[in-house]
Amino acid sequence: MERQVIYADLNLSRDSGLESSTSPSLPQNVCQGPSWHRFALKLGCAGITLLALAVVWLSVSVIFLRQKLSIEKTSLDVQESRNETTERPALLTCPTNWHPIRDKCLFFNNAYKHWNDSLADCSAKETSLLLIQDKEELRLIQNLIDSGGIIFWIGLNFTLPEKNWKWINGSFLSSKILQVTGFAGENNCVSVSKTQMLSESCDSDNKWICQKELKPVRNKVCSVS
Repeated sequence: MERQVIYADLNLSRDSGLESSTSPSLPQNVCQGPSWHRFALKLGCAGITLLALAVVWLSVSVIFLRQKLSIEKTSLDVQESRNETTERPALLTCPTNWHPIRDKCLFFNNAYKHWNDSLADCSAKETSLLLIQDKEELRLIQNLIDSGGIIFWIGLNFTLPEKNWKWINGSFLSSKILQVTGFAGENNCVSVSKTQMLSESCDSDNKWICQKELKPVRNKVCSVS
């Protein structure tokens, strides 16, 4: 008895095992949030970006401003330094044959005139008869007088309405500061010697002292470019 062999073809899919082992796919919108959430996130990112740009712009502006101020200050310092080197401080000078005393220049006239004529002479020179402020200035002036016998008219005379010694600038003599030796009365004027201030007749002939203010002279130095 012959045996019959039956062949059976089994068509198994290769991927059948894999398909059975993998989990089913998830919907695409499961992990995504709502639309308003995404919009808020984008808006926040944009705000942070704008804030960062503003900080950067502000930092750059501050740095630029500092550099500008530094350049301007340096330029100003250079200009001031240049002015200092090209222009010296003012010097107070007196004309030739005039003597500096404090803030004034004195000229000792060697001619002889009455007090009124002496006053007119100083006025013609655009100066005035000497005005003495205090004892220290009197001492400095007396040091310039050579001999005790020589006297000079100054801008002080006796006025009747006030019955007092009056300077030609309108102020009155203070006896606590300066004292006049001699008679105080009508037509009396004051002269100064090496030792004292004297009262004499205004018609006497004496030398006289004119005074003028010291004039500042600014010396300029040529700068080398």
